[in-house]
Amino acid sequence: MPEAVNSEQLLNAIRDKVDHPATARELMQRLKIPREQRATIKRLLTGLVESGHLIQTRGNRFGLPDRMNLVVGRVQTHPRGFGFVIPDRPVDGLSGDIFIAGNNLNQAMHGDRVVARIESLREDRAEGRIVRILTRGSSTIVGRFDLDESGMGVLVPFDRRLIMDLLIPGDQRGDAKPGDMVVAEITRFPTPTRSPLGRVATVLGDIDEPGVDTEIIIRKYGIADQHGPEAIEEATRLGAAVRDKDLKGRTDFRPLTTVTIDGEHARDFDDAITIERLPNGHFWLGVHIADVAHYVPEGSALDEDAYERATSVYFPERAVHMFPSELATGLCSLNPNADRLVQSCLMEVDRQGDVVRYEMHDGVIHSDARMTYTDVNAIVTDRDPAVIKKYGGLVAMFETMKELFQILNQRRRRRGSIDFDLKEPEIVLDDEGMVEEIIAAERNIAHKIIEEFMLLANETVAQHLDEHDVPTLYRVHETPDPLKVEEFEEFISTLGYGLGAPADKVRPRHFQKLVERIQGKPEEKPIAFLMLRTMQKARYDPQNLGHFGLAADSYTHFTSPIRRYPDLIVHRTLRESRRGMSAERIEELGEDLPEIARHTSERERRANDAERELVQWKKVRFMADKVGDEFEGYITGVAAFGLYIELVEHFVEGMVHVSTMADDYYRFVERAHIMRGENTGQVYRLGDKVRVQVIKVDMERRQVDLGLVEILEKVRASERHRGPRRSKAEPKRERHLKPGKRAPRPGRRERAMKKGRKHRG
Repeated sequence: MPEAVNSEQLLNAIRDKVDHPATARELMQRLKIPREQRATIKRLLTGLVESGHLIQTRGNRFGLPDRMNLVVGRVQTHPRGFGFVIPDRPVDGLSGDIFIAGNNLNQAMHGDRVVARIESLREDRAEGRIVRILTRGSSTIVGRFDLDESGMGVLVPFDRRLIMDLLIPGDQRGDAKPGDMVVAEITRFPTPTRSPLGRVATVLGDIDEPGVDTEIIIRKYGIADQHGPEAIEEATRLGAAVRDKDLKGRTDFRPLTTVTIDGEHARDFDDAITIERLPNGHFWLGVHIADVAHYVPEGSALDEDAYERATSVYFPERAVHMFPSELATGLCSLNPNADRLVQSCLMEVDRQGDVVRYEMHDGVIHSDARMTYTDVNAIVTDRDPAVIKKYGGLVAMFETMKELFQILNQRRRRRGSIDFDLKEPEIVLDDEGMVEEIIAAERNIAHKIIEEFMLLANETVAQHLDEHDVPTLYRVHETPDPLKVEEFEEFISTLGYGLGAPADKVRPRHFQKLVERIQGKPEEKPIAFLMLRTMQKARYDPQNLGHFGLAADSYTHFTSPIRRYPDLIVHRTLRESRRGMSAERIEELGEDLPEIARHTSERERRANDAERELVQWKKVRFMADKVGDEFEGYITGVAAFGLYIELVEHFVEGMVHVSTMADDYYRFVERAHIMRGENTGQVYRLGDKVRVQVIKVDMERRQVDLGLVEILEKVRASERHRGPRRSKAEPKRERHLKPGKRAPRPGRRERAMKKGRKHRG
């Protein structure tokens, strides 16, 4: 073992040289660990167990999970009582999650991090049981407070995946009244013989009050809403202006014309642009990013607060920021007409869009203008005379930006970068936080210019860090699973499309060519959705595994350290690499980065899920007064229990349950993504345009129930044709009774036959 050993090296050594679960003493002997290193090794072993890379058995032996048929991951339970374990990292021979039957959950709750044993494996599908709970997903639950028949307080979880109620003793109810939405703290987790107990910590109020829905979602996902007092104090102490001492050793970009381009309602600006044309015809593009790392040292209260959140979360009504506002919208926001510290990536880009030279700097800028996407679009696309006059001195700069954007965009397309240009919904709220309308979000050329410049800076920084062997975090997007690609190919072939390559040889350009072919066609959205499901999920990793979707060999997140913790890591490692990184620091990062990558990837998924759920809830509320109305929609999903439909007009997704498709017996064909009628041969396929009627808006399940108009009309016509369901004829036994006389009781024979038994006579 090397003198400065890290977690990854220790894990590799155990994998290579230890062929059975071993005690710490055995490991030391087998790996020939010197006495002076043993304390370090024990600390590393503890960290590897906590991260799930090693399993510590009851006999205090350390083993590799994959060699013990064990998997570490998160539990995702289902309202019907079963669950799945989502592995932390890929498992050989397994492409999906591990199914866990209800009786094998072993008191694990939704969101817990657990160790599961795989007990059966068929093709790529696994079933198992949970053998250990590593960490609980949350110590609080949000839900509706009620009283049961005995008067005991009960919390019914808002999250239907939490499949057991929480009992609230009488002295733990606080001010909660039956029907209130509350946050309860779990005081006793479930055991094989006892239900979980809790106490009411916060009363949120009535579920229909303005703003309560956002509070519920924040609590459901365990998102920290308030910054710690120490973090706020640190941010306040930094002040609101750049100090002279902070300028020492920095490159002065203040003489350059500099702008920020963001949305109308943006309050934090973390990127600014400079651009000029060089004498050789190339472009000199500067991407200047707020130097958050200068103000947030590792281990500070601000740093720990930001790491716990790992990302800002954006809801329709408000944002939950990763940093306190004193930093996010103050000192680290590149506000106009103010000096601000930045880390800058300057790139010389030739006429083919290639970066032929670059520089990295600690810098200072002075933004000349806070531009909006709308105004920049009005200048470069609409040629609006009033806006051009207003920003006369900057117009040439925006024209140069547009020219470079077109070159960079064409370069990415040539190499096969996958570009979806689907309409995204934008929710317009009234003063009470209710949805007023849902419209297509505008994405004009100004959005695309900034996106293209940020992509280039991220890629250039990633290449620099990779070439200089700097330990850091990459944004990775791995090659899709060939099995999923085969299924995708099978489906699109039914629509007359194909990728044009074997599943194991598919490249980004094959998907991009398909995107271009389906653009603007009815099947564009469902094919794009299915394509996204075919892909792997992008995540953070200390290893540079490339980015399939962008067709990039190296990619990282550098451009948003105000709202993403991985960007902050990249800023720190980038600066350290320029100043020289010690062997001890390289070792420390080697130990820490895998867990930082796992944590930040998980927090990103949590934020996306929370944002998506609240938007869906608001959409459902928006549809509450539209029961009976008819809409056009596209089939965006096909399942055994029905069809998912997205309405064209409002971007709302609803469900056509198979029970409403009563004109035939419909069978689900999974690989073809269709429902086929047994008798009529009628087929409903992913991507089909259909007309639907809103049957019910279920606020409890937050779901819009729809019916297919053509089937509803057939069923109604059939019922009218058949006439009333019950005969108007008198029952035979009562037909000749005199008025006022009761029918005789059925005899023993009749009673027995009614119960289904044979009368012996």
